Amino acid sequence: MRAPGTDHDTGTDPGGEGSGTDAGTDSGSEETSGFEETKAPPPGKSRASRVTWQKLTFLPAVLTVVLLTTWLWFQQAELDPLSENALSGGQVWKALRQSIELTVISTFFVLIIAIPLGILLTRGAFRKATPAAMALANMGQATPAIGLLALLVIWLGIGRKAALIGIIAYAVLPVLSNTIAGLKANDPTLVEAARGIGMSSVGVLTRVELPLAVPLILAGVRTALVLNVGTSTLATFGGGGGLGVLITTGITNQRMPVLVLGSILTVALALLVDWLASLAEILLSPRGLEAGT
Repeated sequence: MRAPGTDHDTGTDPGGEGSGTDAGTDSGSEETSGFEETKAPPPGKSRASRVTWQKLTFLPAVLTVVLLTTWLWFQQAELDPLSENALSGGQVWKALRQSIELTVISTFFVLIIAIPLGILLTRGAFRKATPAAMALANMGQATPAIGLLALLVIWLGIGRKAALIGIIAYAVLPVLSNTIAGLKANDPTLVEAARGIGMSSVGVLTRVELPLAVPLILAGVRTALVLNVGTSTLATFGGGGGLGVLITTGITNQRMPVLVLGSILTVALALLVDWLASLAEILLSPRGLEAGT
């Protein structure tokens, strides 16, 4: 015998069930919509936003205006025979080419010396040698560049070799110190996690530690490049050539046009190298370290 009101107590409301389903569907849609709105930006978007058209064009445009103005000034300037002799026969292009060669060659040797040495000094027992290596690198930069070059000329004789060694010794410190600082600044938990998943020591170094240290290493390379451009002008005192030839000729012979041209070309080369290094610093930094990604 059925109890009174059973139908009412045990009955279900089809409409109510459907309403609950609809509410769940709406809630799920809202969550999905919210997830789509907070989706990470495409890879490389943050990096592209940092390389703006102003950064790409402003400095080259300024350098172009400065060099064009200098050229127009020389077109109407009255040069005496001594100044014409110092600037004719491709002497300017030869000095500029020699400065670029000195900068490129010295930077190459700085990189192959300082970066591997910085890595070695952060490994195991070699860490004890870090203070001695840093003291030696500090001595190379603390010594006046012209004095260091003079000592090298006495030891090695006049020529490009002495000039290159002096430039390299002067620029090792920023790359070495930044390499060590970048590797030491890595989060130890990330290194331990990489070891925990079975990566070898070389794998941890090349796939975890070095990529994280790249921004600091590139900053040191950028500093070394600008130092090398400036120091290369002193190579003329050791027979290494470069734009310093024009500067010293203008000073010793009191020929202002020659001095102005050598100085402007040196400054323009340093600014151009720094601009190229700043672009490389942005483009070569790992994507995962970009802010906002």
